[in-house]
Amino acid sequence: MSDYWDQSAEAWIADQGERGDFSRAFVLDRAMLERIEGRGFGTALDVGCGEGRFCRMLRARGIATTGVDPTGALLRRARELDPAGDYRESRAETLEFADASFDLVVSYLTLIDIPDIRKAIPQMARVLKPGGMLLIANLNSFMTASGNARWIKEDNGAYRHFPLDSYLEERCDVVSWRSITIDNWPRPLSIYMQLLLAQNLRLTWFDEPEPHGGDDATVSRYRRVPWHLVMEWQKSA
Repeated sequence: MSDYWDQSAEAWIADQGERGDFSRAFVLDRAMLERIEGRGFGTALDVGCGEGRFCRMLRARGIATTGVDPTGALLRRARELDPAGDYRESRAETLEFADASFDLVVSYLTLIDIPDIRKAIPQMARVLKPGGMLLIANLNSFMTASGNARWIKEDNGAYRHFPLDSYLEERCDVVSWRSITIDNWPRPLSIYMQLLLAQNLRLTWFDEPEPHGGDDATVSRYRRVPWHLVMEWQKSA
């Protein structure tokens, strides 16, 4: 297991801030919160909560939220920003909660970071109450398939196209941007779907949300590539 997240924690905290990056601020926050608002969730588990940004959003909406993450430096920042919050060091593959503990389980851009997804998804389903919801935002598998081989550009720097290669290969890639280096685990969408369907979960929402703000150049790039997906899965009663 690499220690990239420990090494990159400070850079991640500086990069995210309270607003988050473009994906969170202008694509996913609204898409995720729309699936939560007015649904009557009382308890939530944020798996891979990082510095606690989405936990704070959930708590601000009156949901008793527990955040788990394996990176101690990120959890320390979460506790600094939210001293009354519940933040625990844990891996998604070994959640230390009783069965049926939460109305809502959230995986916000964390499936791509989890090495053993075949253990993690059953754990998320296990701690979810019957009738509860597993809400997932993830990088789209078409976007991650080519690893660090991102945009192909013209000689003048214009974005020509985005490559797609080795889509069906499941692997670990080391990715770097803005002083952050972490492991990503690209997988075809079928792996996620098969694992979720095997856990007595029913797909009730699927979307590939578009940007709803931000600078025009970045919006244009996000509209050209299937960057993210949002899924809502309900556990059978």
